[in-house]
Amino acid sequence: MSRVIVYTLTNCPTSEKAVAALKERGVDFEERRVDENPQWWEEALQYAVTVPIIIWGEGDVEIGWEGEHG
Repeated sequence: MSRVIVYTLTNCPTSEKAVAALKERGVDFEERRVDENPQWWEEALQYAVTVPIIIWGEGDVEIGWEGEHG
């Protein structure tokens, strides 16, 4: 399975919840903080203008965090 990519924003409570939940579930993921890298911001904008954005290994895209996936 491909690695999961999570686009986040520093000091975003929803992003923090998503990252914490993924870690707790043992999900292998790469966190990309869009406020730290303009290229990551451009990538994230292909999906939404809000974070978190989770690109699951199988290609599913989750906007926001409800904690239901996985």
